Amino acid sequence: MMGYADMNQVGGGLRQRLQARAFIVGNLEKPSERFVYVVLDTLAGDTAIRYGILAGLAALGPEYSVYGPHNVAITGTHSHAGPGGWMNYLLPQITSKGFHKQSYKAIVDGTVLAICRAHESLQPGRLTAGSIKVKGANINRSLFAYLANPEGERARYNISGGDDGSVEKDLTLLRFQRAWDRKNIGVLTWFPTHGTSLLGNNSLIAGDNKGVAADLFEKSVRRRHDADELFVAGFSQANMGDVSPNVLGAWCEDGSGERCSFENSTCGDGKCQHCHGRGPFFREPDDGAKSCFEIGKRQFEAARELYDRLANADARALDAPDARPIRGSWVKSFHVFHNMSDFAFQLPNGTHVRTCPAALGYSFAAGTSDWPGHFDFVQHGSNRSNTSPVWKAVSGFLKEPGPSQMACHGPKPILLDVGDVSRPYAWTPNVVDMQVFRVGQFFIIVSPGEATTMAGRRWKQAVHDAAERMLANERSIKGSDGDKPFVVLGGPANSYTHYITTLEEYAVQRYEGASTLYGPHTLAAYINRTLHFLPSLGAAGDVVPPRHSGRPFPPDNSNRSLSFIPGVVYDRAPLFRHFGDVQEDAGAVYRHGDTIQATFVGANPRNNLRQEGTFTAVERLVSAPEEETEEWQVVRDDTDWSLVFRWRRLSEVLGTSEVEITWETGSEVDAVEPGVYRLRYFGDWKSVTGTTTGFEGVSGRFWILE
Repeated sequence: MMGYADMNQVGGGLRQRLQARAFIVGNLEKPSERFVYVVLDTLAGDTAIRYGILAGLAALGPEYSVYGPHNVAITGTHSHAGPGGWMNYLLPQITSKGFHKQSYKAIVDGTVLAICRAHESLQPGRLTAGSIKVKGANINRSLFAYLANPEGERARYNISGGDDGSVEKDLTLLRFQRAWDRKNIGVLTWFPTHGTSLLGNNSLIAGDNKGVAADLFEKSVRRRHDADELFVAGFSQANMGDVSPNVLGAWCEDGSGERCSFENSTCGDGKCQHCHGRGPFFREPDDGAKSCFEIGKRQFEAARELYDRLANADARALDAPDARPIRGSWVKSFHVFHNMSDFAFQLPNGTHVRTCPAALGYSFAAGTSDWPGHFDFVQHGSNRSNTSPVWKAVSGFLKEPGPSQMACHGPKPILLDVGDVSRPYAWTPNVVDMQVFRVGQFFIIVSPGEATTMAGRRWKQAVHDAAERMLANERSIKGSDGDKPFVVLGGPANSYTHYITTLEEYAVQRYEGASTLYGPHTLAAYINRTLHFLPSLGAAGDVVPPRHSGRPFPPDNSNRSLSFIPGVVYDRAPLFRHFGDVQEDAGAVYRHGDTIQATFVGANPRNNLRQEGTFTAVERLVSAPEEETEEWQVVRDDTDWSLVFRWRRLSEVLGTSEVEITWETGSEVDAVEPGVYRLRYFGDWKSVTGTTTGFEGVSGRFWILE
């Protein structure tokens, strides 16, 4: 799996099917002016994935030629519960045992399909933005580093005891409403909290808390008269680099009952392995599932409240304080590849600085309180002198950093000097994506890395100030009504570049600072390049957007990556049994809140990922008893959080396996309607000759009573 960098975390089932959600905004007067913002239930956007998506769109013909590198953003919700093996660079591939074409192709194909559906549904509409506070869904997991930022700067965001400014509590929502019947067709939200509610011992694929929020929103709104039945809700990340969903804080799980060290997240033994963040339901032995659902539900409830406020403002035909209509027909975008390995530039105060070839510090290997690392590293303070000499050898074997590199990255002690390593191919990116979208007065910074709370604020403020001047100029030439700019930051997108911290946080060298690839001036470089190209988004059209020609392109390693992931050899059913046979059946009678389970003779789910389909379903009997033919209706499938699919290989030699399907009716938001139900399993088995054959299994029927 991908996220916690743990080779022992191997997928064994599905908690909630992953989705790709695409949003297209275009200029009615100039159809070529449009942008695509995609939210994937994955760890991040990625270079190889984006190349694959762009190639897939190009293959669709001239109608899709309007979509290209300049106007397509691929972002991830940063779920740490997704499959691995699809990222472009070697370093994140290592703990996934290399590159897996099947995972890569599934993400690319699903995303292209989502963009096609968005394209086919394009029509005139209105955009409205608003913000709301989300309570109890995030905390700062690196508060020691955050407090290194200037006190005056922090004070600007310290609103109250419940909002001290250490994380951003605002959820920003952009509502999509079609013009002809004023029905809402989607929302796109930005809110910072890590996709680490599901823990490192979880083995079920899921979109984590943002996947929960999106699914809850879609299912609740699609039932309403003011929304389209295909309504799409995207819950995108924001500046969440130091933000955790484990809102009860970091505690030592060593029996001491003590909090982890504030400075370096260690426990009484001086190590980080027992330091774990606690979610709202940390006592549940469910690998974080109940906490994950709760954090997703809190985001959903806030977004739904804001959505309802916008609807009320519509009904009263008023501009409510929560509602800001997006005005102006301008839809602009820029994208450029920029080499961060040695970028020299000038800070606003006149100081000349530069970035460095990518490198990761010692505290990178410590992990975080969301899931600590396995070795003798700690956050803040790890270096060559206080860790095992083995790591010095490992670091030197990769590439010994020279004096210039060490000085450039200082005060980071370099563990992995990966920026100039190209054997067998690049380990991390040096050439990164810079991208910003604009519609009217709404600006979207598309960040390739995980910006911390304060880093994101500085980046957004810089764009806000420049955009404000841009809008003022446009008022003088276009007669605009003077709306203030609305700026959001989304990501990690396009090419995953690890973390982006402030200069002060970088100096502390906790996990986030150690994971800031290009040295202490990484954030300043991103801001510098963003402001340099921002004028190309002006309505006047007198500044030409940047072109890719003549610039370095990041490599596409998808066709040359190493892979040590074995394929499926074959499947067999046990003697005298058939695929899909029930091994342990469900009971006869249940009540809402009970857990219903059945086990089937199964096969490896990798034989067919069943995209646009399902591995499992709950069906309800809807025909009357007197009818000759029974009619069953699907009421749950594997997009539902409450329906869990687990697969276990029983024998590698014999090729036998079993599938356990569990319906957790206690996880349902609404009470389950009384009636007769059954569980269904859909699988495919692979023969020794490589042929795959589909099959189905069905449990006995059971009653759910009031």
